[in-house]
Amino acid sequence: MAEKRSIIHVEGGYPLSGHVTVEGAKNSALKLMAATLMAPGVTTLTNVPDNSDVHTMGKVLSKLGARITVCDAHTLQIDTSDVKSWVTPYELVVKMRASTAVLGPLLARFGKAVVGMPGGCKIGARKVDMHMMGLSALGVDFQIGHGNIHASAPGGLKGCSVTLEFPSVGATENLLMAGALAHGKTVIDNAACEPEIVDLATMLNEMGASITGAGTPVIEIEGVRELSPVTHGVIGDRIEAGTFVAAAGLVGDPVRVHGFNPDHLGLVLKKYEAMGISIKRIEDGLLVFREGSLLPTSIQTLPFPGFPTDLQAQTMVLLALAEGDSVVTENIFENRFMMAAELNRMGAHIRIEGHHALIQGVAGFSGAPVEGPDLRAGAALVLAGLVADGYTDVSGVEYIHRGYERFTDKLRGLGAHVEEIEVE
Repeated sequence: MAEKRSIIHVEGGYPLSGHVTVEGAKNSALKLMAATLMAPGVTTLTNVPDNSDVHTMGKVLSKLGARITVCDAHTLQIDTSDVKSWVTPYELVVKMRASTAVLGPLLARFGKAVVGMPGGCKIGARKVDMHMMGLSALGVDFQIGHGNIHASAPGGLKGCSVTLEFPSVGATENLLMAGALAHGKTVIDNAACEPEIVDLATMLNEMGASITGAGTPVIEIEGVRELSPVTHGVIGDRIEAGTFVAAAGLVGDPVRVHGFNPDHLGLVLKKYEAMGISIKRIEDGLLVFREGSLLPTSIQTLPFPGFPTDLQAQTMVLLALAEGDSVVTENIFENRFMMAAELNRMGAHIRIEGHHALIQGVAGFSGAPVEGPDLRAGAALVLAGLVADGYTDVSGVEYIHRGYERFTDKLRGLGAHVEEIEVE
């Protein structure tokens, strides 16, 4: 019997209109779930997105001994009272790069941890050097073998000053969590400033931590003896929101995007407005539409508050249809241009030179079978199909499921002709 796989089948040419609500931020929820390990008891997380990465993190915590109760589609109760293990299951953590988020919490609770080397989308190296360098300064010894990171702090975690060579989100998060229960004061210099960092620090402070400066390049953490369970709501997903803003910019009719803080998309919105997309603030979100042509511009991905790498692919779709030439510079992940070849199959004119994509705008796309090489590229190719002539079949749907909840349902709710189907 032939093996079946899922694809997203898109019929282009239908405008989008109406409203869509984004879910909680995947990149925040995963770290908040990991942080519950530091506060034995029952922590309740609300506004949790229902996607496969969250399911994977739930399985990781369950394997460690946590009990997870799904109260409703977006509310989890995580009881970490009986967590006894500090060894994470390799077959689960290798599926996503956020797996390293349990490193800091396990070290804070047990003084040791075994965590698989990170996996996830094929967008570039998953370096954990900065995680290890920062935690080493806090007194952690590391050994790597058989695909696992073996970490231990025989003398306990001791606060100190750490300067990151790059504002790594993951390294900042691990240092936040380890430093919260370390002895003494920890200072993170050149820390990541992403909204997800602020969300994590907010929940840790609600638990009893003493963290100041989150959202700035210098974060100070006064170690405390223990943390307590809390109830906390996950912030809205700025990347999902940006994806729907890009979709609205492609097809013109007004779309209301709710459920997030527009300040988290500051530079993205400025660039989109420069491209001819009209954006207006509304309560809890944005109203987006376009009346004229798309205009060319240049972007370069940088850590927050710069242009997010997770919205580069969606923006490339817009620029590929702009009236003129654009340049996209990717500074975060070296393999994030793999989508360009797929978009070229649909009629785009994109040339890759190192970490630059040189884009010559075209009049339109033609539907074609394409494959999404990673989470955001898969979503971007679906957006391209919305405005393509004819039909577009996007494979690699498992990547899209990692970061989007009911993606095709939400697009259909806006008027798109799109469905997920199984094919041989």
